[in-house]
Amino acid sequence: MILPYRPNVGIALFNAQGLVFAGRSHSAGPEIVLPGFDWQMPQGGIDPDEDIVAAARRELEEETGVTQAELLAVTDEWWSYDFPPYDGPWHKLTAFRGQRQRWVAFRFTGSEEAMDIGKPNGDEPPEFSEWRWRPLAEMPGLIMPFKRAVYEKVAEAFAAFASPVIGEGGSR
Repeated sequence: MILPYRPNVGIALFNAQGLVFAGRSHSAGPEIVLPGFDWQMPQGGIDPDEDIVAAARRELEEETGVTQAELLAVTDEWWSYDFPPYDGPWHKLTAFRGQRQRWVAFRFTGSEEAMDIGKPNGDEPPEFSEWRWRPLAEMPGLIMPFKRAVYEKVAEAFAAFASPVIGEGGSR
């Protein structure tokens, strides 16, 4: 039996300097995190009949505490990745062969003091142990190898947002 892909949304949150939010991720079930490849952007499941942008805003708040963000773009295509072989304990993701994602880009418009990666997320532990702003072009080299091809597509699709905003930290 071939398992289905889990519908998922990824979020590229850009600051005024054109850097993206990157969080140091924990291993979670089949999403095995290898040392040196443990930085990723927020992402999460899409509820049935949930709008992509609404799912992205919900996941962004759950994982980072961010509620103030301006919509920049949404990918039209779905990009998939398969989980690596996994023989660990049951996890909610073991029912899937991988994830099928659309990506949303936002510009952060709030205060960094509002960032809270340790806030409770229902029954789930925090997604990240630490965070920082990083260049988008670096992200494919920092992510788990099984997600790299998707991150390369994200870096290409959202490259135009990876520059400082005029009047806020520089000019284009």
